[in-house]
Amino acid sequence: MIRNFTFIFLIMLLLASCSSLNTGDISHSQKESNLTVKKEIPLDFFPRNLTVAAVGDSLTQGVGDSTERGGYLPYLEEALEKDKSVQDAVFYNFGVRGNRSDQLLKKLGTDEVKDVVKKADTVIITIGGNDVMKVVRENFSNLKLKAFAKEKKNYEQNLIEVLNEIKEVNPNSKIVLIGLYNPFLKWFSDITELNGILEDWNGASQAILKRYPGTYFVEIDDIFENTDDNLLYTDYFHPNDRGYELIAGRVHQILTEEVLKEIPYNRETERNGENIIER
Repeated sequence: MIRNFTFIFLIMLLLASCSSLNTGDISHSQKESNLTVKKEIPLDFFPRNLTVAAVGDSLTQGVGDSTERGGYLPYLEEALEKDKSVQDAVFYNFGVRGNRSDQLLKKLGTDEVKDVVKKADTVIITIGGNDVMKVVRENFSNLKLKAFAKEKKNYEQNLIEVLNEIKEVNPNSKIVLIGLYNPFLKWFSDITELNGILEDWNGASQAILKRYPGTYFVEIDDIFENTDDNLLYTDYFHPNDRGYELIAGRVHQILTEEVLKEIPYNRETERNGENIIER
């Protein structure tokens, strides 16, 4: 009888020990689980330095900007440096008036541009407007959709090569492409076909960007469509100061809402020949 009682007591003690061990394991597991739950670090916790390479056509060069500071870029730089998440933003402007997509590709192949793209956190592009205007000029007396379709294929291939070139030089760079707008909408509203053509080209650009990680599209055509204000320079083609300011606002929105979240904090920028390193 005593032996049976002792045997039962030992079994109960063993079960109690196992139960205690299991509870400890659960408690320990819960502690580990709680330790792994971390809040996302705010974007402005470590203000970063940014290096931005701007390439493309007259919109990057800043034609129509009365201050001759570089179109939308100074507005964008000022907006970024007001952000708590940005300590310093350094811009390099390689915009060339009249550049088409094939000419941009050649520009990206120069050592001057490659050296900047290598260290750039972001590459911002304006291109395509002169590709469209090439068709208009060459077929002014007999404009047909077929001519635009043929040139669009060339543009698409050039854009693909532009993206490949940038990614080859700097695989980690974020690429921002600013879309096309219709400068003739206000003054030549009867040319409705051109609006559809530009929408088609913007759609083609977005489809290409979707193939590449770390690329972003900035839509600006609605800025010039949905307003009674004059946003064009005296040539009725390029943006004026207000137009550039609004473009910068749209680019800034994309950068802060999407792009900056994907850029690592420990980056290096350069100002006046001196390296600025975040720690």
